[in-house]
Amino acid sequence: MECAVKLRGEQQGGSHGDPSDETLVKTVKGGLYVNRLILTNFRSYERVEISPENHSVVLTGANGAGKTNLLEALSFLAAGRGMRSSKLSDVTKLKTFGGWTVSAKLMTPDGMQELGTGLVAKPVDEGGFAERRTARLNGENLSRPSLFGDILQVSWLTPQMDRLFIEGLSGRRKFFDRIVSAFHPHHSREVNAYERVMRERNKLLSEHGFDLSWAGALESRMAEHGTAVAAARLDALFHLNQVIEENISAFPKAILSLDGELEQALSAHPAVMVEENFKQKLQDNRLHDIRSGRANSGPHKTDLRVRHAPKNMPAELCSTGEQKALLIGITLASSRMTAHHFGAPPLLLLDEMAAHLDKVRRAALFDELSDIGSQIWLTGTDRSLFRDMCGRARYFRVSEGSITAE
Repeated sequence: MECAVKLRGEQQGGSHGDPSDETLVKTVKGGLYVNRLILTNFRSYERVEISPENHSVVLTGANGAGKTNLLEALSFLAAGRGMRSSKLSDVTKLKTFGGWTVSAKLMTPDGMQELGTGLVAKPVDEGGFAERRTARLNGENLSRPSLFGDILQVSWLTPQMDRLFIEGLSGRRKFFDRIVSAFHPHHSREVNAYERVMRERNKLLSEHGFDLSWAGALESRMAEHGTAVAAARLDALFHLNQVIEENISAFPKAILSLDGELEQALSAHPAVMVEENFKQKLQDNRLHDIRSGRANSGPHKTDLRVRHAPKNMPAELCSTGEQKALLIGITLASSRMTAHHFGAPPLLLLDEMAAHLDKVRRAALFDELSDIGSQIWLTGTDRSLFRDMCGRARYFRVSEGSITAE
């Protein structure tokens, strides 16, 4: 029998649940949750509002109904371009103009906060329009959305990540950098700063007769930011492996390591020495980098290595099911690490995760998530997959750009 939970005020565009309903327990233990989410001109939604209050969320509906769009909107409250890595202009609802907005009323351990981000298109003197990403906190403008990282952390798993261990190292590195950012909120800024300076250096080296002193200045900044990036990764890696080792989970333990020259150097030498050596290497490699058109050394080359501990086998050689289980286990462990270090667990966005797990693993996943205390946003086509979330979540039906409480 499926779980039936009474909600009041059912209508298109969301619903406020009745907090007095004893059949629905308060499952968010960490004191951080989205109380209300409003989207405007975002993907398939002209305007929609959903108010889960202090409960997790199950979103069901047909493929293409817009379930993942809601998760993507929440992912824009983290640093970067969201869980799909989309161009900001591509997120705007088709046949509309003026950009998009995502606003959230967020309860935190420090009280209620109102966050908002979006894309604004404004006319320019030369004709046409200029697009600009905005961010606001409690009515005040922020210089960049990454500052939301001081207030909340967001983590996600999507079906596209199932191939993480067998595709290029870029995806694994970005996956781990998101984990590091939850442990060190300023990490994403260091990564962005490093990549920005690296692009400037690549462009400079492509010019005939480039300024040697300017190249040296850029290499100094690359070395500074690159060493900071590698140091934060190493610190997060140590704590994450520790959490994995200390906690019992239904998902296999993973052994994580970093294959990167700066990370390895920092394991044996002081940061000031590593920074100076990296700067010298960049200078020595100029001719090689000019020929290839890119920097051939640095933390942008680092790879995350994962082993299935019980089998002592590299993740890329494991079965598809084992790889998925490893990925879930790492995400659960990183959420525990964030909860301990940050003072509140992250928001967890799980897109179509339940469909490919057997009944036992599915129940274990929901139990561990509830134990961590995160507000979880889950999607799926079949509501019956979420029976084990009965009493722990609010259910919503997504259809043709609207959301209805079930």
